[in-house]
Amino acid sequence: MSKTNSGLTELLRLKGNGDAMGATFSIVLYGNDRAKMEAALDAAFDEAGRLDGMLSNYRAESEWSEVNRRAAEEPVKVSVELFQLLSACAAYSRESEGAFDITVGPLMKLWGFYKGSGRLPNREDVAAALPKVGYRHVRLDAASRTVWFDRSGVELDPGGIGKGYAVDRMVDVLRRQGFQIALVAASDSSIYGMGAPPTEPKGWRVGIKEPRNPRRTVDEVFLKDMSISTSGSYQKYFLAEGRRYAHIMDPRTGYPAQGSVSVSVIAPRAIDSEAWASPYFVNGRQWAARRKPTEFRVFFCEDGTEQPCAWLP
Repeated sequence: MSKTNSGLTELLRLKGNGDAMGATFSIVLYGNDRAKMEAALDAAFDEAGRLDGMLSNYRAESEWSEVNRRAAEEPVKVSVELFQLLSACAAYSRESEGAFDITVGPLMKLWGFYKGSGRLPNREDVAAALPKVGYRHVRLDAASRTVWFDRSGVELDPGGIGKGYAVDRMVDVLRRQGFQIALVAASDSSIYGMGAPPTEPKGWRVGIKEPRNPRRTVDEVFLKDMSISTSGSYQKYFLAEGRRYAHIMDPRTGYPAQGSVSVSVIAPRAIDSEAWASPYFVNGRQWAARRKPTEFRVFFCEDGTEQPCAWLP
């Protein structure tokens, strides 16, 4: 972890970063006691590391990987925390009509998005993978706190929820340490603004990238005790047969979603903004406009529309 600090309007500013879950997590923290600030940053990054050890599907020893290995053979008892997270994932799946689904693991591997940049599979392989995908194959027993897959080949992928969950937990660590002003980010995908920095009472200024030119911004928001997460086809994709295939999968069809270019969701919790960005992307603007909670704000960029980038009403 690296740190820099400077004085500003009688508050110290401390910045840190560290890697976890295949992303770079960063924190900008304001306070008046450097030693306490350093300890709080260390604790927050330790929390990200702990969650990486629990949720990573790249680590064979993680609790998540153990579920993937064993749950098709027998019910696997998991920690309270993981059971609650998996239960939340099941709820997101039901509410999104299956557009959010952590069982996309077989599809992500088939399409080359697991530890790779992507490849175009044949239709037969997609058809063969689809029976292994579907959140209803994950059976959760609250009484025994166990997870069971009702068929072999099911594989969970934490990519649609892990970073947002980690951001929320890191924010909780900072709050418990007594801090009120911070920006916590997991790369550019999930960001939480706690309080407001001394120079901007409206909150933390965050730019929404222009999907076709990510060096530019198409709009900006101010986060004050709010989060923003973005799903975009420009983040990880490949070109094949004249089409762009992004890593945002429609688990019901077995193919990457088409139509949307990027979706940004503002919500009180990062787990919610991250979890909903992908299904809004998959289901489209009209579906999202009907279904989004009143406390959410959603920014859509689509191809082939008169107003390609706009906030939902």
